[in-house]
Amino acid sequence: MAQKGVQLDRETFSCSICLDLLKDPVTIPCGHSYCMKCITQHWDGELIHSCPQCRQSFTPRPVLLKNTMLAALVEELKKTGLPAAPADLCYAGAGDVACDVCTGRKLRACKSCLVCLASYCDQHLQPHYELPVFRKHMLVEPSKKLQENICSRHDEVMKLFCRTDQQSICYICTLDEHKGHDTVSAAAERTERQRELEGSRLNIQQRIQDGEKEVKLLQQEVQAVNGSADKAVEDSEKTFTELIRLVEKRSSDVKQQLRSQQEREVSRVRELQEKLEQEISELKRRDAELELLSHTEDHNQFLLSYPSSLPAPLSGATHSSSTNIRPLSYFEDVTAALSAVRDKLQDVLREEWTNVSPTEVEVFPSAAEPASRAGFFMCSQEITLDPNTAFTYLVLSEESRKATRMRQKQRYSRHPDRFTKYRQVLSRESLTGRCYWEVEWRGTGVYVAVAYKSISRAGLESEFGNNDKSWSLHCNHFNHSFSYNSISTPVSGPLSSRVGVYLDHRAGVLSFYSVSETMTLLHRVQTTFTQPLHAGVYLCSSYGNTAEFCKLK
Repeated sequence: MAQKGVQLDRETFSCSICLDLLKDPVTIPCGHSYCMKCITQHWDGELIHSCPQCRQSFTPRPVLLKNTMLAALVEELKKTGLPAAPADLCYAGAGDVACDVCTGRKLRACKSCLVCLASYCDQHLQPHYELPVFRKHMLVEPSKKLQENICSRHDEVMKLFCRTDQQSICYICTLDEHKGHDTVSAAAERTERQRELEGSRLNIQQRIQDGEKEVKLLQQEVQAVNGSADKAVEDSEKTFTELIRLVEKRSSDVKQQLRSQQEREVSRVRELQEKLEQEISELKRRDAELELLSHTEDHNQFLLSYPSSLPAPLSGATHSSSTNIRPLSYFEDVTAALSAVRDKLQDVLREEWTNVSPTEVEVFPSAAEPASRAGFFMCSQEITLDPNTAFTYLVLSEESRKATRMRQKQRYSRHPDRFTKYRQVLSRESLTGRCYWEVEWRGTGVYVAVAYKSISRAGLESEFGNNDKSWSLHCNHFNHSFSYNSISTPVSGPLSSRVGVYLDHRAGVLSFYSVSETMTLLHRVQTTFTQPLHAGVYLCSSYGNTAEFCKLK
């Protein structure tokens, strides 16, 4: 009886919205009580303000005032030492499975029976534990899907499984549409599927263990890479600091030597200048005497004075015709030597870096070729031309991005990288990874190419596309053709004065595009590149032909 009294008290002082003891209780005009927060939120979502229990509506919206007496009773109830409701008072809320036996306000189910196809609260479940007739029933966690165990055609429990149709059935199904099919009990099928499931779980668990081991190995590799990179950066900074210090020391020495030589040369020239100025002054004096003698009217006096008035012969050492003047050329040998040193250092830093750089590891496959010009721009590469490779009838401009065919031979210094037979030039940059660039050409035609640094610089085999070290697309106003290893292939596609080149060095992909308002693929090469590549152009024979590597960023 005491238990029943507690139940009555709890139910009386519970909010029918949150199903918990009232908090800040308020009583609305119909007499029902709720938590102030619960009824406020409930009415905030409604156009008509009504009681959740009796549905009586109120206009206007009632003003809510705390029911102090009810609040005091709730607080007194809390002090009775009942922090939680008994199991049979755990009412079913939203998302809970309700007891199928309870009447009125239903309690939360604690088990579902697969034989009875019903769910029970703790109180109504007791017969399954106490009565022998229920002891063979299978109890599971509360489920809302019990009706799915009922055959929709025969309203019978589906205790069988049809392996022919791979579906659960009842025993009546075996007499009609599943007659003659391979059927077993649901328990037997479950046992077999359970074995498969366990096997799958073991396989998955093994893969998880293997994956975790690989993750640990990769973490160790990350630590090793980071440590190695940090050490390499530290060492490289020290090395470059030493190189910079050495260059600065050499620069100071050269500057001091040049200034010393400058002082010596200036002193020598000024000494000669002073002697010449003295000589000029003396000659002016003699010239004045001779002019005076030339106006003498007395012939005898003229003849007597003439021999003594003649000037002495000029000294050969100070004669102006013997003075060797070399304007702006005193130190050109030093400048040329320093330029040669600079070029050698650039070659070392540019070409030999491939031997210093760590080997790249292919972890993921190369990305797909971009599908739009904007996508190509994401991997655009700025190209500048190397004057040390330029043919002597080419001139470079626009910050070494443009090559022009000239009538006059250019005054380039001798260099082993220079092309000597064909009007070609290579880029300074060595290209690896994914790169994209565009070439704008003007004139009668151009060859847009890529080549290894090791391509020949002289003879027929030095022409782009006429060897196995270069790939070339010939463009003019009539057609396109592609050349590699002396084999030329006609290429169809729209003619354009701008050619786009896409290189995926790692994947061995080289693509040429005609670029206008749209991009059209002209030719694609799939091969294996064994060395870094350099972009290049070959200008046709007409004077004034140009090829410019465009700025894309």
